[in-house]
Amino acid sequence: MVQLTSRDEAMLEWLGVVRMADVDAIRWALAGLAGETAGVPVSRRKAQQWVARLAGVGLVDRARPNFQDGQVVWATHQAVGRGAPNLYRQTARHEVAVAAASARYLARGYEWFRDRRPGSTQEHQVDGVAIKGDRIELVEVELTPKTLHRYKTIHTNHATRMTTTGVARVVYLCTPDAARVVAREADRFIFRTERHRLLTLPVLDVRGKWVGDDAPLWDDTAPSGSESGSRGMAVSTPLFEEAAR
Repeated sequence: MVQLTSRDEAMLEWLGVVRMADVDAIRWALAGLAGETAGVPVSRRKAQQWVARLAGVGLVDRARPNFQDGQVVWATHQAVGRGAPNLYRQTARHEVAVAAASARYLARGYEWFRDRRPGSTQEHQVDGVAIKGDRIELVEVELTPKTLHRYKTIHTNHATRMTTTGVARVVYLCTPDAARVVAREADRFIFRTERHRLLTLPVLDVRGKWVGDDAPLWDDTAPSGSESGSRGMAVSTPLFEEAAR
């Protein structure tokens, strides 16, 4: 009989939602789900040992896709009731990058939520919602710039959520090219009193691999939801409850 720890179970639930993650993301998530909040990942060796142990009992699987230097890991159908992800789908790089972002937030003591589905064409669903206490951050991963006309709707929606729903800030984790476009369009469509609350960080390469310094991500003075006087935000189910469905 397989003996799983509470962290093993939480990791499988997390993988069931982010779908796939590289070993670096596994390192950060293992630290965060063990209760560490200092932003220090476990060693690569410990992460690889965790993957090997769970793979040995059929709860995770792994492969090396052509867009990655190393392995990508996912929870198996036996573990989460979902089939293997398509590593050749166009969005696979993006999913790996979102997992990297989620894992780093976990390692800083945040919880990670799925965003609510848009109720209209004027709303936008972000890649994740990170919450720590009463602080809410909307997180986007941008590997390539979108067509320019889309940014008006997206940034207008970001501004509305920052001013009316308790969101402290919007964080874009990008490639350098995407970061420049996101920042330029934010200058156009977000009013100057809120513009500083949208952060762009060029920390990803075109493969979706985290290559930059994340220190600026945690050096922030944006107000929390309670400090900004908002009434809070209706977000969707937490990652772990989402994964259990």
